[in-house]
This record gives sequence, C-alpha cells and structure tokens, in this order.
Amino acid sequence: MERKDFETWLDNISVTFLSLTDLQKNETLDHLISLSGAVQLRHLSNNLETLLKRDFLKLLPLELSFYLLKWLDPQTLLTCCLVSKQWNKVISACTEVWQIACKNLGWQIDDSVQDALHWKKVYLKAILRMKQLEDHEAFETSSLIGHSARVYALYYKDGLLCTGSDDLSAKLWDVSTGQCIYGIQTHTCAAVKFDEQKLVTGSFDNTVACWEWSSGARTQHFRGHTGAVFSVDYNDELDILVSGSADFTVKVWALSAGTCLNTLTGHTEWVTKVVLQKCKVKSLLHSPGDYILLSADKYEIKIWPIGREINCKCLKTLSVSEDRSICLQPRLHFDGKYIVCSSALGLYQWDFASYDILRVIKTPEIANLALLGFGDVFALLFDNRYLYIMDLRTESLISRWPLPEYRKSKRGSSFLAGEASWLNGLDGHNDTGLVFATSMPDHSIHLVLWKEHG
Repeated sequence: MERKDFETWLDNISVTFLSLTDLQKNETLDHLISLSGAVQLRHLSNNLETLLKRDFLKLLPLELSFYLLKWLDPQTLLTCCLVSKQWNKVISACTEVWQIACKNLGWQIDDSVQDALHWKKVYLKAILRMKQLEDHEAFETSSLIGHSARVYALYYKDGLLCTGSDDLSAKLWDVSTGQCIYGIQTHTCAAVKFDEQKLVTGSFDNTVACWEWSSGARTQHFRGHTGAVFSVDYNDELDILVSGSADFTVKVWALSAGTCLNTLTGHTEWVTKVVLQKCKVKSLLHSPGDYILLSADKYEIKIWPIGREINCKCLKTLSVSEDRSICLQPRLHFDGKYIVCSSALGLYQWDFASYDILRVIKTPEIANLALLGFGDVFALLFDNRYLYIMDLRTESLISRWPLPEYRKSKRGSSFLAGEASWLNGLDGHNDTGLVFATSMPDHSIHLVLWKEHG
C-alpha cells in the first residue's frame, strides 16, 4: 500500500476505533495482537513500557516526590532505594523522612546538620543499634581489679570511675583503658564524689573528708554527724557541701572552711541520698536558677532551699504512701525539672514546678525494678538478674542484659549508671563508654559497656 493510501486508511480506522466502546476497543486490540508477528509484538512491548512504566520520581518536581515519600515506612523506602540510582538519590535526600524515622527510634535530631544525605546514614546506624538492643547484643563486659576488701561506694564522671573500699583506700579509674590513675589512703568510704583536683568521701566513721588526688593529702575534715555518712554532694560555685547520715539528719557545710552551716532535721530514717541541683522551673516556692537540696530516706523525699539561715524549713515532702507501707528505692533522679524514684509499685515521676505526680510507670511482668537512670526517651533499670532499658514513650522494656551475682546494697551506693546523655535519645555518638558498674563479692568492679558499632 502506498504511503498516502496508508495514511488515509489509518485516519479512517482511527476515527472508527475512537467511536467504539471500551469493550469493543479491547476486542479489536486482542484481534490485532493475535495477527501480529514477533517484530510487531516486540515493538508493542517496548512502547507499552514507555507509556505505562513512567518514572514518577524522575518526572515529578522534587517537592512533590518528597511529599509522596513521607507516606512510606522506612523499610519500604530502603527497598525503593534499590530500584535505580535516581531513586536512591532522591530518597536519600529526603531529609524530613529520615529525621522522623530516627526520632521514632528514639534518636536525637540536630537540625543544624545541612548535609542532605546525612540522615539516611544516621537511620541505618540507628536501626543497627536498635536491632542490637532487641537481640541483647549491644553491650560487653569488663572488670576492674585492685581493691583488697569490699567496695562500698562508686561515682562516675566523664569516663572516670571512683571507687571507695573497706581497705581504707579510694581509687580513680580510666574506664576505657581499665587503668588506675590515682590510689590514695582514706577512711572507710560509704559515699564518694570527685572532680579533677579533689575527692570528697562520706564514711562509716561518721565524718566527711576532702582529699587532694595529686598528693593524697586530706585537705578538710567535716565532723558533726553521729551516724555513718551515706551520701555527699557539693558545689564549688556555692562553696557548699551537703551530707546525709544514719543519724537521720542532713548537714550543710562550708566546703572550703569545713564548718557546719546548717543541720536539717525531719527525717525519721537513714538519709541515704542527698542531691544538690539547680532548679530549671518556676513555682511559688522557687525560681529557675535557684539551688535546691533533695534528701531521701526509706519512705520520703524532702525538698529544701539552700541558704545560710539556721532554721531552714522543708519546702515539701514527697512520698508514695501516707501510711509508709511502700518503701522507696535508694536511687533518686533529679534534673531540675522532674524528680523520679522507684518503689515496689513502679517508677514515680513528680513535676518539680507543682510537686504533682505526673505518672506512675508499672511493669507488671517484672516486679521490684530499681532505677538507675531516667531521661526524655529511655530509662535504665535493673533487678537481681538483669539490666533493662525501657522506652518511656511506650513504657515497654526493649532490651535486657544479664548481670552476675553482684554485691547488694540497701543504700544503693555499690552500683550506678554510667554515661547518661543517651537516655535523652541516642545520636550515634553518645552510645559509647560505661553503661553500668557494680561492686562484686570478690572486691572487683563489674562494668557493662556499650559495644562498638558493627
């Protein structure tokens, strides 16, 4: 057929085809396909792929592509990255999608990072770490050996662990290397706290002492308690030291002079924990920036203003049962905004602005969990057998780690949490170093550490 005649015939056929119903059009196409040979079928296949399989990520504006991608879950997005280099490039650059995915895993988000491909890499790192936590493979253990008698007191700060022992010594350890940096002769330590220059110890001999690391010399001796000193805290800016004792009192001392400024009474049990912390919220009783003292015994948490007046009055007393039928665990968390303590009924969280109980977190499947650390996203808990991580958004336990037969302590001084920043959300860098430390019956220190990323 001549070209001109073919074009005329094709125009007539097209007009007729357009007038058919959809069913008739389908029957017509089926008939034509049945009459076609290999060349025609190959031609049809090539053209259909172009018409039907359009790459919408390539054709759509980037903003619309990002909008559509936000409806897909991260695992589907990772699969889509395998379709082509173009798809991988577009999906990897969708910052908001990967940031949301990281937040959902409990990851901290730094909005200042401008690298478009950064957050997909962070998500891949995050999903690996969370998988390790779920499979109980995120940690490893180590030991510190050096004391010759029971270790009663532990304190951790910035990669360094201080231990106070019944062998009349205190040691400062580099957790990353396991090396002892300082070892000085002291009294029997029931509580320790340190900084770069000094060590403050509370003792079973009813006194508090301050020691110089470099020389081992005792630079200050605080006498006045009539019972063992179970907890100490201090602030160089205020030049104040506080101590809690088995004599049911809390004493406030001048750190540099060693003189007693105040004795706080009202507790009817051993004071096992004192915390000196700057307030971060406003209420009728305090303002942001005020220093607050918390003291805790077996049943109550008392809140005190820090001042030099002799007749200092307790601002508030917190408890979980009026009849004292429920005991508080000896560990106490206070960050200036919230107070958290554990009991046999669960974790109690108080709002520091109102002193109201915000929530009670119960774990019916596991009783008597003790608090180690509490953050915005995670909590670190433990019992006689395991270390646990709780996702506070769902109040569910997401990981556990077996513990050896460690030395038990009713005062909570022989075990502690390590690095705490990850409790506010992991970020790919803060899941390193010490997680948990406890003293052992053989006088060694058992360490639980983050395992390096695979």
